[in-house]
This record gives sequence, C-alpha cells and structure tokens, in this order.
Amino acid sequence: MPRDCDIFCNVIDNYGDIGVCWRLARQLAHEHGISVRLWVDDLGSLAKLCHATDAAQDTQHCRGVEVRRWAEPFPEVQPAELVIDTFACKLPQSYIEAMAARQRSVWISLEYLSAEDWVSGCHGLPSPHPSLPLTRYFFFPGFTGQTGGLLLERNLFARRDAFQMDTVRQRAFWQSLGMEMPGAETLKISLFGYENGALARLFDVWASGTQPVLCLVPEGRILPQTGQYFGDAAPHAGSSYARGNLQVRVLPFVEQERYDELLWACDVNFVRGEDSCVRAQWAGKPFVWQIYPQHDAVHWQKLQAFLNLYSASLSTAASEAMQGLWLAWNGGGEAGQAASINSGQAWSAFAAVRSELDPRAQGWARELAANNLALNLLDFSQEIGRMRAFKIEGQ
Repeated sequence: MPRDCDIFCNVIDNYGDIGVCWRLARQLAHEHGISVRLWVDDLGSLAKLCHATDAAQDTQHCRGVEVRRWAEPFPEVQPAELVIDTFACKLPQSYIEAMAARQRSVWISLEYLSAEDWVSGCHGLPSPHPSLPLTRYFFFPGFTGQTGGLLLERNLFARRDAFQMDTVRQRAFWQSLGMEMPGAETLKISLFGYENGALARLFDVWASGTQPVLCLVPEGRILPQTGQYFGDAAPHAGSSYARGNLQVRVLPFVEQERYDELLWACDVNFVRGEDSCVRAQWAGKPFVWQIYPQHDAVHWQKLQAFLNLYSASLSTAASEAMQGLWLAWNGGGEAGQAASINSGQAWSAFAAVRSELDPRAQGWARELAANNLALNLLDFSQEIGRMRAFKIEGQ
C-alpha cells in the first residue's frame, strides 16, 4: 500500500474534474489512511464543493487532505509513492524529473469515463517516457469488470438507504431548502445541466401535465434559461417560479454530500458531465445524462455506448423511451435523428415506463458496486510496485 499520494488536477470543466479528484482524494485519505496531497490550479472551484477551502491560501488542510495551489514556478517537493495525473493534465517538468531521480513513484493517468468497447483494451496499458526511466500507466474508469470501475465510498449505500427510510431526516432536508416536504403525489425532479435548447418544451409538458411537478435547479449554466422561461432576467439561489402544475426552485450550489441527498430525495435526476452522472447512478433513481459536448461529436458515441449497456435488460418499450428522452435532452443525436425528437413527447414516453426504470436503476447500482475504482487503483499500483521490485531484485 502506498504511504502517500499526489493527485494533480487542472480544472477545465465546470466542477466535473475537480469533483472527481476531490472525491478520490478524500476516499484514499479517509478509507485507506494514505497521506494525500491534492494539487489544484483553481482553488475557487474546489471551494464550491468544499466550503472549508480558502481559495486565497496556497497550502491548507481540508477534511484530511493537504490541498496545494498548482502554480508556476512549481515548488521543489519530494514526489509521492503514488502519483496520479487526472484527465490528461501535464505534470510539471521539474516534478517528472524528480520522479525519475527517485525511482520510487508509481505514475498513473486517470482517464475520462466512457462505456465504449475500446476502453477495456486500453485500461492498464503502460506508456514509457521517451527520455527518462519512467513509465506511466493508463487507468480507465468504466462500467464493466475489465475497467477500473467507479468511485464509491465504503458506506454510501448504507447512508443512502438510511436517508430514504427516515422521514424525519427527509423532512429536515426539505426544510433546509426552505420548503415543506412535498406530498407523495408530487413528482420531484432535480435538474443540473449545461445550456439546453430542449428546456422550454420540457417545462411546457410539466406545466400542462396532470401531475404536480417540483423541479429543483441548482445554480449553474442552465440557470439563465430557467429564468428566461419565467420572464426573470436575474434568477438566483432562492428564486421560485410557478406555471400550471410546475413549480421550480433555484438552489444554491451545494457541497458534494448535500448534492447526494438531493439526488436521493428526488424521483428523477437530470445530471451533466461525469461526476454528477456517477452520483445519480449510486442514487438508484431513474436519471437523464447530459453528456459534455465535444466539437468533433464523439460524445454521441460515448452516450450511445452507455445507453446500450444500461438498457440491455429493459423491455423494448422502456429502452426506446429512455433513449428517446436522452437523445432529445442532448440535442437530437446524429444527423437525421433530431427532426423526430421532441423533449415534451419524449418525457411522456419516459414517464409511462417509470415502473420499469425504477427497479432497473436500483439493480444497476448494485451491479456496479462490485467494481470499486479506489480499491482497483490501489491494487493496480501495488502490482506495479511488486513487478518493479522483482525486476530490480532480478538485476
């Protein structure tokens, strides 16, 4: 087991990359007793997820993790036994040279999450440095046993189940949001997303439907469109709107633990990017994923690959309804598909098969739980360390 770990995070996306890194750092520290140093180039983003973080401090300790500002010039430090660069970020040259000189670090590149078939073939592959005696290993998160799995805290399911069975805790959660606990007849939806042209039609169908809908919108990039729909040019945390059978509440950006509770408290969760998508799967509720759009449209392949895995055990009607809503929410899919997809119609089909989607979501979470990313990563690093020790001994 490595005694210490350096994790490097170059914040590019809106909280997705730092969200994954912060979860991994805390899990390695809390559950495995590893001394973790998290290097972040944007501490303001981390402060959104962990309010104990001071974005003005270059060095600090937060919840058992040493947090360091990643800036130039990079300080002279001793590399950790386990070094993780995340999402293709480039390590400082001085740090790479220090790793080569020390010859004790296991260097792992934590890659982006994907359900595509090629991931299993690339997981664990070595990449020798072109000029230094170093090897970097690619570690791919994923949804099958041939990949690195997903981040899952040791007690997450127990906490989730305890919350969902305790009406007192649920009532306190809703009161913390400034409202009474909704009745069973109300459909509770969380909506965390990027800008989305399908939002207005979705709001229309909720507003004109027969069932009361409470939609909770955390602060984020979709907030201006939410306000525009209701004629509010300055929506903010605490804003509340109503139209027909639809009520919308804007929530402040919450810490990670509070976001989990939001997912557990809702009936359907709209999520975006990587981190919130994984948390929605652990919640065991039907969800809709807005994948991060890429300029070359390869995100459609990633989205379809996941849908193929997730919907494999569903009936034809449930699979088509789920895929229809996901494609509508993500802008229509490949050329030729968009014309026939309407988010309002897609929602109606999705709602009609929720009795099948609910147990599928719960079963899917149980299936994935057997493949824990943090445990796999530590096992992998130990195996690399043993291989290197054997090679040195043989010499």
